[in-house]
Amino acid sequence: MFLRELTVSAGNIKGLGPAKIKSLANMGIYNVAQLICHYPRDWEDRSHIVPLRDFEKGRICSLVSVIRSEWRQFGKTRTLKIYISDETTSASLVCFNRPFLEKQLLPGRRYYLYGSFSYKYGELQSSSFEFEPAGPVLQDARRGDGVSEKDFFRILPIYPLKAGLTQNHMRVLVSTALRQYAAPLENELPDSIIKREGFLSKANALQALHFPENIEQLEIAKKTFIYEELFYLEIIVGKRALERKNTAGVKIDREYNGKPSPLQQRLIERIPFTLTGGQESALDDINRDMDSPYPMARLLQGDVGSGKTLVSFLAALKAIDSGAQAAIMAPTELLAHQHAENAARLLEPLGIRVAFLTGNIKTAGRNQLLKSLAAGNVDLVLGTHALFSKSVVYKNLSLVVIDEQHRFGVTQRQAILAKGDRCDLLMMSATPIPRTLALTVFGDMDVSVISSLPPGRKPIETHLAKQSNEKKVYDFVRYELAQGRQAYFVYPLIEADECDGELPLRSLKDAESMAARLAKEVFPNTPLALIHSKIAEDQKKQIMESFRVGDTKILVATSVVEVGVDVPNATCMVIEHAERFGLSALHQLRGRVGRGEAQSFCFLVYSDELTEDGKQRLRVMLENSDGFVIAEEDLKLRGPGQIAGTEQSGYIKLGVADPVRDAECLSRARTDAFTILEADPALNLAENAVIKSVLRRAPPFSDVGL
Repeated sequence: MFLRELTVSAGNIKGLGPAKIKSLANMGIYNVAQLICHYPRDWEDRSHIVPLRDFEKGRICSLVSVIRSEWRQFGKTRTLKIYISDETTSASLVCFNRPFLEKQLLPGRRYYLYGSFSYKYGELQSSSFEFEPAGPVLQDARRGDGVSEKDFFRILPIYPLKAGLTQNHMRVLVSTALRQYAAPLENELPDSIIKREGFLSKANALQALHFPENIEQLEIAKKTFIYEELFYLEIIVGKRALERKNTAGVKIDREYNGKPSPLQQRLIERIPFTLTGGQESALDDINRDMDSPYPMARLLQGDVGSGKTLVSFLAALKAIDSGAQAAIMAPTELLAHQHAENAARLLEPLGIRVAFLTGNIKTAGRNQLLKSLAAGNVDLVLGTHALFSKSVVYKNLSLVVIDEQHRFGVTQRQAILAKGDRCDLLMMSATPIPRTLALTVFGDMDVSVISSLPPGRKPIETHLAKQSNEKKVYDFVRYELAQGRQAYFVYPLIEADECDGELPLRSLKDAESMAARLAKEVFPNTPLALIHSKIAEDQKKQIMESFRVGDTKILVATSVVEVGVDVPNATCMVIEHAERFGLSALHQLRGRVGRGEAQSFCFLVYSDELTEDGKQRLRVMLENSDGFVIAEEDLKLRGPGQIAGTEQSGYIKLGVADPVRDAECLSRARTDAFTILEADPALNLAENAVIKSVLRRAPPFSDVGL
């Protein structure tokens, strides 16, 4: 039996009553496998004695004697203090809100103690501690037996918990479950890998992960589970890649053999600049993929302003030259509309029939557009989620481009791909995805990177400013406006009564209030507009067009301008409460300026009460302009789900492994997984039987979209 086949109800665990069953259910734990897979988030190392005198080395873990107890007055509150000693020195335990300890820590008795100590008020003391009665030393019929030294001086798991359960409860439950069910569990890795890596068996690894005998055993158990999780992640990714490459391509005559098609050549000749080296390289990759016998699955990464959109237009021309249709999908109507305008400007002179489709298009125009799409009278359609609506039918869709891919879930990507017959897929991201994450989430895709920016772009100067110093920022922006430039002011909230979770954020500035204040008090007589997600799409277009042509000088916004806004004359980006934004969002917002020849500036305005950790995050922005470096830092801070756009679709759900921390193991597991699949795609060889059985009987990640 494999671990995930232990679907017997958690209620079968001995000693588990209705109240604890309910508490486990509140944590999403309903069966034995889920309980055993509720891995510790940390461990308390009580395996070495640390006497009281060595309190500065870490937590005390010692055998102490209780000397006496007394009640002390602290302000209006009486608090119990218990004085203890070991062989090295003495200390006191301050028992805030724990008066019952007077009857549990008795003078003359000995206890095993674990806790944090520090010098306060002239004595060594602790208010955070745990204890157990030590085994009998004096023959005292009243005291009974305590725990043995072996039971106390060990490594204990610390679990993530919710109300209704304590650490001791969880330890007992997991220990009982392991004792009842773990012994017969089968290994889930091939014996050759277990032997080569020195891993533990499944049963032993589980025991050692939850209740290790020593640190060395714990480390081996962690390595066993980290590798196993990453190995199966890469097996699934690898199988997906093989299935795609074994799929017959779209039945279109590909006659260019990876070279530019006639329409591509015509566009390249028409544009008034030369493609960058990164753009040319990415286009070569795409052309080879699209002329190959199996569907393309490529991720195109490039920093803000690197020219990915133009490459996507060239990819669309490749499909159109083959007699097919292409679709470019963006996450917001604002971005989709801008893409459509650029496509019309660049491609319609080539005879390309371009259309724009969103959910806000009126019924009459929409019906005509849908008929044209179905009849093949539209070559390229650009839009939002509406592109994969049930009513949308394509005559011959062969290329799907997804811009800002992290804004879409897995099911949404699949929905638009299903509109064609084995479509080529190009996903684009201006949020650079670190290699470690690309190997997991996008491991079945090929990756192209546009690392160079168009010539003539100047680096954006970034400055940090306290909220109390914002006048200096306003003065600088006023100077830039006087030079004929434009500016953005971005805020985390639309209106003052917005909430973060359940708490109102009254201390944060909002776009609506600040737009009024900036217009009236700070920049009077300066044309200013407000844009955010609650404004109607038609009005958004008017506001953006006014800003684009220079009639509006200041654009006050939320993160709605994070992507797709291209105004070369805008040279100032002011982000207030910058600490409220993720690093990648800050990088995207900063990329809205610096798109012309003039020097541009980004001001990250932060709260006066910002912590040192918060300041350090903003310093990453101050010291780095490389989106990949920023993305790595963002990944460390926020986790892989948010940065890859996989959180909403549940793409990664690892128990012990961390793709960033365990990058070396990830690379090794990927090599092993792909080597096995290349040699034995169907996993029919005897040495791969266990992998095939795991995938058939207890597939990992089966509930999370992989």
